[in-house]
Amino acid sequence: EALYSLYEILSSSIIDDGLIQREEFQLALFDNSSMQSLFADRLFDLFDLKHNGVIEFGEFVRSLNIFHPNAPEADKIEFLFRMFDLRHTGYIERDELKEMVLAFLTESDLPLSNDVVEAIVDKTILEVDLKGDGRIDQEEWKELVARNPSLIKNMTLPYLKELTIAFPSFVLTTQVLDSELAYYRDHQVV
Repeated sequence: EALYSLYEILSSSIIDDGLIQREEFQLALFDNSSMQSLFADRLFDLFDLKHNGVIEFGEFVRSLNIFHPNAPEADKIEFLFRMFDLRHTGYIERDELKEMVLAFLTESDLPLSNDVVEAIVDKTILEVDLKGDGRIDQEEWKELVARNPSLIKNMTLPYLKELTIAFPSFVLTTQVLDSELAYYRDHQVV
């Protein structure tokens, strides 16, 4: 009930159509619907499981589940990997890493020279690319997170645990949610 109420608020914040548009998602994250953010765009794309440009309630709940304190750490690591894998190749390549570093610096208002950015990217690839193929695969990513657990710190929203305690009857068994999850299961949308 609480998640559905939150969803209703978000999905009607700009366009009252019962769907979360990209701008509404941005507004919820940054209190600004026109701010450009690669991180918000990637997050939206990962929440939009059907890849139809909107987030439906089932997608919202299923995607938000990854941020629950009890969600498996392996799921959080995999989700974050997919966020950095901009081109959906199964690898984080040097140009993708550089794009994410630049986005982080820009969005944090931390301007650095191109030489410094290149050095950061080179050092990261050197330390993380254990196979020496110039890209980071999922196993190398897991090793990186194991050495630096703070990387997934923001992948946990303690509020979701409080929500579960406040609404113990919230189990994924509503008719709407069951039909949405059946769609994902039948179409193997992950």
